[in-house]
Amino acid sequence: MNFLAHGWLARGGSDDFLYGNLIADGVKGSDLQAWDTPVAAGIRHHRRVDAGVDQHPVVHQARARAPRDGRRYAGIALDMVWDHFLARDIADPALIERCYRVLEQRPAPDRLAGMVPVMIAEDWLSRYADLHFTCRALQGIGNRLRGPNRMVELAEWIEADYARLERDFAELWPALTQTLAV
Repeated sequence: MNFLAHGWLARGGSDDFLYGNLIADGVKGSDLQAWDTPVAAGIRHHRRVDAGVDQHPVVHQARARAPRDGRRYAGIALDMVWDHFLARDIADPALIERCYRVLEQRPAPDRLAGMVPVMIAEDWLSRYADLHFTCRALQGIGNRLRGPNRMVELAEWIEADYARLERDFAELWPALTQTLAV
């Protein structure tokens, strides 16, 4: 999950809007009436960002380079490597602290409730700057999926294709910030 990228792209909005962006992966369905208006707007923004990233030609090219058996999950791996590059190159400790504060002040959706306190306690958003940490986190996600852990081979692919992925990010990130940042 790419919490840092979504936080960065939503940083110009209110805390409620930021919260919606941070929890959106834990919210299912299109009926957002249970959420306050700014939180629902944040969830919608998160989904627009995801759609924009998924449709970007650079992402299509990167996914095509992923190991064939892992391509179904390549989007998750790419989201995490984008957070790695953000944490490494565009570190913003104030934004990270704001994300943690916003998440601590509100309950996370059930799907994220167990993960969010651990993410905060272990400072994942800063630690994504370490590629080894990012790859271990990716493998941990794979442990929770059904079937063989395809994230292991995707982590190996990220390490092997690192220079190209870095160039992909250098092209992708400016496009996202120009069109989707708030």
